[in-house]
Amino acid sequence: MINADQNELDKFSQLAHRWWDPKSEFKPLHDINPLRLEWIDGHAGISGKRILDVGCGGGILSESMAERGASVTGIDLSDKALGVARLHLLESGNQVDYKKLSAEEHAGEAAGSYDVVTCMEMLEHVPDPASIISACSVLVKPGGHVFFSTINRNAKAYVLAVIGAEYVLKMLPKGTHDYAKFIKPSELSRWAKSALLEPNELIGMTYNPITRQYHLGRDTDVNYLLHTIRSA
Repeated sequence: MINADQNELDKFSQLAHRWWDPKSEFKPLHDINPLRLEWIDGHAGISGKRILDVGCGGGILSESMAERGASVTGIDLSDKALGVARLHLLESGNQVDYKKLSAEEHAGEAAGSYDVVTCMEMLEHVPDPASIISACSVLVKPGGHVFFSTINRNAKAYVLAVIGAEYVLKMLPKGTHDYAKFIKPSELSRWAKSALLEPNELIGMTYNPITRQYHLGRDTDVNYLLHTIRSA
């Protein structure tokens, strides 16, 4: 059984044609991408590295890593999102190898193939996030880097990420997130360690509604990122 929620795939597929519009429902992804790209590059030095982007969607992060000299493969289960990602390559001139595969499927054929694996804004949308994490660990080389980002599960996260972002500020379509699928940092760290991924840095991402800017810092109450290193 594929580790995916068909309702989630349908939801993002319906919006796929707007993925590269920085004023669309995907504006938050465009806004946070420079931050997460710098953070990833700062830890892994991505130029010349072989990178897998799990749950790549329309390819915003994948293309930005390719622009920095990485050899990038992007995998996703949405035909429409992958179609948009491939189409955008014709416009940008970047090179990314997009494939319709689950992380678990790819782990069965490409174990230890990547220097870096990224899985951003995805874990809170799948039925079994621990399975994705385990697959990421299999796919990266010993000593390689695996990066995750997701949303914390607490009252503040519900108010800001669901009520605030979807209903008040209308930054995201209503129903984008399911609070029950949010993941506490302790859970993510535990799953990572069980998969032989040693947590290295946990960092939060916050949004200022006045300046309309995102920042990385200590506050992991809502959005956060985790850098891990694969044990030898």
